[in-house]
Amino acid sequence: MQFSIQPQISDCASLEAFFEQWNVGKQDLIITNEYVLSPHLKGRPTPCDMIYQEQYGSGEPYEEMVDAMFDAAAGKQYDRIIAIGGGTVIDIAKLFVFNEDLRCERIFAEGAKLKRNRKLIAIPTTCGTGSEVTCISIVEFKKKNTKLGLAIPALYADEAVLIPSLLQTIPYEVFATSSIDALIHSVESFVSPKANPFTQAIGRESIERILTGYQALAKNEKKKLPEDMTSFLIASTMGGIAFGNAGCAAVHALSYPLGGNYHVPHGKANYLVFQAVFAAYKKLGADLSQLEIALASALGCDKSAAWTELFSLLEKVLPNQTLSQLGADAAKCAEMARSVVENQQRLLINNPVPLDEEQIRQIYLNCL
Repeated sequence: MQFSIQPQISDCASLEAFFEQWNVGKQDLIITNEYVLSPHLKGRPTPCDMIYQEQYGSGEPYEEMVDAMFDAAAGKQYDRIIAIGGGTVIDIAKLFVFNEDLRCERIFAEGAKLKRNRKLIAIPTTCGTGSEVTCISIVEFKKKNTKLGLAIPALYADEAVLIPSLLQTIPYEVFATSSIDALIHSVESFVSPKANPFTQAIGRESIERILTGYQALAKNEKKKLPEDMTSFLIASTMGGIAFGNAGCAAVHALSYPLGGNYHVPHGKANYLVFQAVFAAYKKLGADLSQLEIALASALGCDKSAAWTELFSLLEKVLPNQTLSQLGADAAKCAEMARSVVENQQRLLINNPVPLDEEQIRQIYLNCL
C-alpha cells in the first residue's frame, strides 16, 4: 500500500490576502484567466507579470495553446509560477516548472528526465479537477484526436491554496460540470485496484460532501450556486488526493476522445459516459458493493437503489446529453474505442474489471 498527500495545503480569506501573505512580486508569474481574476482585483494592479490563457486559445489545454504561452514567457527568470484558475490553467501552469524554451511535445515525451527549475503554487477557482493536488497534466494533441496525460512527480505543486471566495463568480454550468468531475474522481478511485483505506476514506468524505450539497441544490428550482462554496472546494481537493493516489479509470479514459473530437468540457464528457461505464462494470461482475454502501449512505436510500437515486439526483443538478446529440454515430464509437485502447492504458489499468475494445465500443453505443 502506498499513500501520500502532496503538496502542502493552505487556505486564505481572499485573493488580496494571498498576495500579501505570500509576498507576490516581480519574481512571480501568474497564469490565469482575465474573466476569473478581474472581478476579484476590483481595479487594483497586479503585483507581478500575468499570462491570460484565453489570449492564446479557447477551451481546454491543447498543444499549440501551451506552446504559444511558453513563447510569451520566454527569456523571463521567474522563481514561482502561480496558477489561479480551473483545471485548464493549473494543468498548463504545471508545465511551466521546466525551462520555458521547451515545447509541449517534448515535455510529454521526456518529462521524467527534465529538470524542474521553478516553484509552483496552485489556486483552484472551480470545484472539480483536483489538479491542485495531483501530478498530472492533461493536454489535447489535435493530430491524435485525443487528450494525453503526463503524470510525473515534478508536476506536483509546492503549495495548494484554497480561497473559496474565488468560486463565487463561476457560471452555474461550470460549477455543475466541475463538481460532477470531482464526484467521478472519488467514485472511480474508490473502486480502483490501487485503492486503500486512506484513499477510500477521503473519497467517501468527498462523495458525501458533494451529494449533500446536490440534495440541497435540487430543492432550489432557480439553480443558484451555494452561498458558501467551501464544502464543494474541499470535496474537490479531497477527490484530487484520492485519485492522485488510486487513479481514475474508464470513465476518464472514454471521456478523452469525446473532448478531442467534440470539444466538450472535461467534466461534461465524463458525465456523458459515467452511468454506462458503471453499468458495464456491474454486468461484468465487478464488486461495487462498498461503493454502493457509501453512495446509499450519502443519498439516504437503500443500497439496492443507490445507482438509480444517484443518476436521478445528477439529472436535477445538470440534465445529461447523449452522444448522438454531440454528432456521434456507430462508426465514431468504433473509432473512439480504438483510440481509448491505443492511448489510455494509463487509466484503463485502474478499472475494477478489464474492458477490451469491443466492450468499450458497446459502452459508447449505449450512450448514443
